[in-house]
Amino acid sequence: MFTGLIAEVGSIVAVEPRAGTTRIRIAAPTLAKQLALGDSVAVSGVCLTALAIQPDGFEADLAQETLARTSLSRLAPGTTVNLELPTPAGTPLGGHVVQGHVDGVARLTAFEAVASGAPDQTDWLLRFVAPAALSRYIVEKGSIAVEGISLTVAAADLQADGSTAVTIAVIPHTYQATNLHGLHPTDELNLEVDVLAKYAEQQARLKKTQAGTVTEFSLIAAGF
Repeated sequence: MFTGLIAEVGSIVAVEPRAGTTRIRIAAPTLAKQLALGDSVAVSGVCLTALAIQPDGFEADLAQETLARTSLSRLAPGTTVNLELPTPAGTPLGGHVVQGHVDGVARLTAFEAVASGAPDQTDWLLRFVAPAALSRYIVEKGSIAVEGISLTVAAADLQADGSTAVTIAVIPHTYQATNLHGLHPTDELNLEVDVLAKYAEQQARLKKTQAGTVTEFSLIAAGF
């Protein structure tokens, strides 16, 4: 499990197509020192397995499924990626529960400075349109992971086609300490909605399905 707090911004050194997979090498001089072979690591919100670890970086394999469903398909040498290690048990949750399982991909529509001045001295507004399949999980003031970053939804406007126009306020620190400052309009963004919202939806659906159904457990609950 991750929390969406980025530990380091790494850089793609190489992208090597292989039979049935793609191998990437990431420069990460800080985080690599903490990795062991086979460890999980979130790369821009995608949980990958660390391979071929060196003092200044590591490698990871991307399955065809990963390339088809995430923004990692746009990786090229020089691309920056957000990196995070799993959260140890008992550690305070600084962000929110992030699994590293991408739910959908959106395209950045705008990234605007709130005020003029130095980039590290102003807030920013990140805007994108989330796929319709994710709209029911996105609410104002709710949590969402964008490129692996735990962020708060500032505005969520449902569109006629069922998609949702999302606005997120980004503070100067997040702008500087993640790969957001290197993104451009039309770039793909990995989205992971709050898994707690999924569980809540499932429980509500089960209760609706079971309503009026007499079972051994419902009789016991009713005192029979």
